[in-house]
Order: sequence, then C-alpha cells, then structure tokens
Amino acid sequence: MKIVSWNVNGLRAVYRKNFLNFVREENPDILCLQEIKANESQIPKEAKPEGYSLYLNPAEKKGYSGVAVYTKEKPLKIELKTGFERFDGEGRLLLLDFGKFTLANLYFPHGGRKKENLGYKLEVYEYFLDYAKRFSDKKAILIGDFNIAREEIDLARPKQNKNNIMFTLEERQRLEKLISLGFIDTFRKLNPEKVQYTWWPYFANARERNLGWRIDYAFASGKIFPYVKESFILDKVPGSDHCPIGIMVF
Repeated sequence: MKIVSWNVNGLRAVYRKNFLNFVREENPDILCLQEIKANESQIPKEAKPEGYSLYLNPAEKKGYSGVAVYTKEKPLKIELKTGFERFDGEGRLLLLDFGKFTLANLYFPHGGRKKENLGYKLEVYEYFLDYAKRFSDKKAILIGDFNIAREEIDLARPKQNKNNIMFTLEERQRLEKLISLGFIDTFRKLNPEKVQYTWWPYFANARERNLGWRIDYAFASGKIFPYVKESFILDKVPGSDHCPIGIMVF
C-alpha cells in the first residue's frame, strides 16, 4: 500500500498545475493533503480523481488551512476533532480508521515568522501528545506537515536557524516527545544519512539552490513500523512550496 502526503498550499492552485498528472503517475492508495484552503463546494469536480473517495476537514475561515484525504479504500470510521477548539476550527486533523490500521493526516501550526504563534503551536503539540497516546500501542501512522525540522541534517542552514521558528529547541523537543511515545520517524530510520528536504522558502531561489527543510513526516507506531517497506521524499515534484512524501506499507 502506498500512502502519500503533500502540503499543496491550496488545492485549487495545485489542481491548475500538475495535480491530476501527479495522482495518475504516483497512483497512491491513500493521498493525504494539507493546507487545502477550500471547502468541498470550492473544489472542482475534475479535482476528484476517479476511483477515490474524498474526505475533507476544511477550516472555518475561508481560504485557510484545512486537510483532505483521497482514498481507494473507504475507512470504517472518521474523526475530525481532537477537542482543542482553535486547532479543530482550523481543520488540521483527519483521522481515519481502516480497521487494520489508523491513519492521522495532520497539519500543525507554523508558529509565525516572528514567533507570534509559537505559544499556540507548543500548546497544540502538548495537547496532541496526550491525544496520540491512544494510538501508541496500536498500528498507527501519523503523516503530514509537522512544521518542525528535527535535527541539523534536516535543514540546509542549521546554525543560522537555531533560534528561528521551526527549529527552536522547544519545538524540536515536542517531536522528540512524540518519538518517546514509540512513534518512529520512518524516513530517518530507513535513510539515516540521506539529506533531502520537503519545504523551501519562496524567496532567494531557495528551491533551486536546495536551501530547504524537512518538516513533513510519516511517523509509524512500533506495531506498524515492521510493515513499512520504504519511506521516500518526492523532491522533484513541483506545484507547491512543499513536495510530497510517502511510505510503502504492508
């Protein structure tokens, strides 16, 4: 089974670029999208590829945030809310129970370039860490945009960014707490020395110069990790400031 995740920075925008070709070429069994910036009525019918069921959790605020999942296999149960009111109102979670495993499509807050929302971001992580405990001893995958680079290998300029948003010690500690619950960073576990990024700033030709960050992840619980055959980053795929990531499992 191929599970792919992509922060598309606007589903309507990426649809006008290469979205359908991407879906046809990659042919994922499950495709998780973040930052869709649309509700169901705003998504063109043509952006719903044949053979997939589409599930959405749009933000209450129009043109902001939101997540979606295209899946060939229909889930047994869906959850859209964690109980954290602001987080839930921003449409940042789609939890799908497929019976043999649980999948959480996640879009964590950025925190603000000037750290104006860092407190909120850290609060979200602390809340989610408690929420995630119920999956830690089950077959579960947490996938999406986590908006934090874990280690120095995960960004092009770690020393220059050690005090900047997405690489502060406080943020990185939250990811390590997630790992301490038993979740495994599949890409780093299976590719311990590989340098690849999933997001690049729009300025200074950062993508062309590969001045990027790895902030999108597929975390696997200990019970499902033995079934993960591959974890990959599709860094040549255009269309967003992020690129897709994915895993092959089962």
